[in-house]
Amino acid sequence: MKKLLLSFIMFVTLISSVKAEENEFECLVEAIYHEARGEELIGMLAVAGVILTRKENSNYPNTICGVVHQAKRFMGRIIRNKCQFSYYCDGKREEYHDLASALLSSDVAEMSLMGIQLKQTVGCTHYHASHVTPRWASNPHFKAMGQIGNHVFYIDMTP
Repeated sequence: MKKLLLSFIMFVTLISSVKAEENEFECLVEAIYHEARGEELIGMLAVAGVILTRKENSNYPNTICGVVHQAKRFMGRIIRNKCQFSYYCDGKREEYHDLASALLSSDVAEMSLMGIQLKQTVGCTHYHASHVTPRWASNPHFKAMGQIGNHVFYIDMTP
């Protein structure tokens, strides 16, 4: 129990010690945790890479928080199941229930912000869980780059 508490304190300390505009670090940890917590390190890095690639792409918001919280809204309220990242508008609170995955998500966010990327997903702006096939995935403008863990990654080839 003491080790678990120490790990949690280290997690909180790490998050609070990173100074990033608009809580960028916290938003990245949140997205990695909720989108890829069941993945190995490599799968989590791939998801983080997509988020950071979108941030640099003019078709998406230019902040990490803007990317992960991008959603369709009506009268200022998020429309359920109309978000770029499904966890954000599924009607559930963004809570951390798995300490080990939260700590790993924090480490992955830090590595990603330092520039660590997977060669296989460089340039990818989209992914989906391998057990579903969203409509957009059959669009010829999206080139599948392969599966990593439980997700399939794509590059948007739109001219």
